[in-house]
Amino acid sequence: MRRVTGSLLMMKMRLVLGGLMMAVCAPMATRDAGAQLLLVANQGDRTVSVIDPGSGRVTATIAENVPGQWGHEIAASPDGQTAFLPIYGNSGVGRPGIDGDKMLVIDLASDKVAGEIDFGHGVRPHLPVLDAARGLIYVTTELDDAVTVVDEKTLKIVGKVPTGEEESHMLALSRDGRMGYTANVGPGTVSVLDMLGRKAVSVIPVASEIQRIAISRDDRSVFTSDVKAPRLAVIDTAARKVKTWVPLPGTGYGAAATPDGKSLLVAIPSLNEVVVVDLASMKVARTVAVAKDPQEILIRPDGGVAYVSCSSSGQVAAIDLAQGKVTQLIDAGKGADGLGWAP
Repeated sequence: MRRVTGSLLMMKMRLVLGGLMMAVCAPMATRDAGAQLLLVANQGDRTVSVIDPGSGRVTATIAENVPGQWGHEIAASPDGQTAFLPIYGNSGVGRPGIDGDKMLVIDLASDKVAGEIDFGHGVRPHLPVLDAARGLIYVTTELDDAVTVVDEKTLKIVGKVPTGEEESHMLALSRDGRMGYTANVGPGTVSVLDMLGRKAVSVIPVASEIQRIAISRDDRSVFTSDVKAPRLAVIDTAARKVKTWVPLPGTGYGAAATPDGKSLLVAIPSLNEVVVVDLASMKVARTVAVAKDPQEILIRPDGGVAYVSCSSSGQVAAIDLAQGKVTQLIDAGKGADGLGWAP
């Protein structure tokens, strides 16, 4: 993996005029002011789709306009006014390529890129996670072996949480924001982070390689799939070790727990399916067929619908969780991947 060495450059935030940074396609459908939005980061065409989840219509397509690079993941501010899109680079985790060094700031009222946060050097920023209670944005920054901390109001970098491992790709945050858990891809480990103390407190061996991570609603379990075998690791957060494994019908990827705490949904890209794991029995309860190559899962806050990005089809599958089936396929963009919800 390419590494960045040398002294730490002074980190800075620079706001730029939206017209210098972006191009926005004409809105494809109107939406009501204050409407909830589903956001999709499309790796293939380097855009963000802004979707009205009620109608399933794309209301705007925002071009990233960062030459030769693109974002993978996206998140929105708690007030639904702003979205944050780290620009990862032009390759995949652990592969050689351009190392991204910025995060775009998107104004969701105008559907425009309003500015950017500059990390000062190539860090491959990947996943943004919001801590609404403290007004912080946590961003996994792989080449620094850390999670970078950004103040949501000032958009200034205010610190780092070292993970103690390379390729810290994804982050799950406890409900109170005190603990964080990163999936460290190549090492196949999970780092346990004290987010307030900004330090790693433990590193948990899991498998030869992992990728995504999710946390239970009660914060007692963290889940990550072994990318070399069809099984899901269940980590006991109190004991800080793998408690059990759940056999899967295929290799798992993105996952999300339902708000009622009873189930975990896991994407199985090779089978074009999402499996529903019963968290009481720790067994697969049922499967749901979706579109081709499911990646990430976002569950609507009310728990009624799970949205699944399907990369190869460029669509988002909407699963009605009460019915246990896909009720809508939403066209997004090429290489649909990261999902965000703007309340």
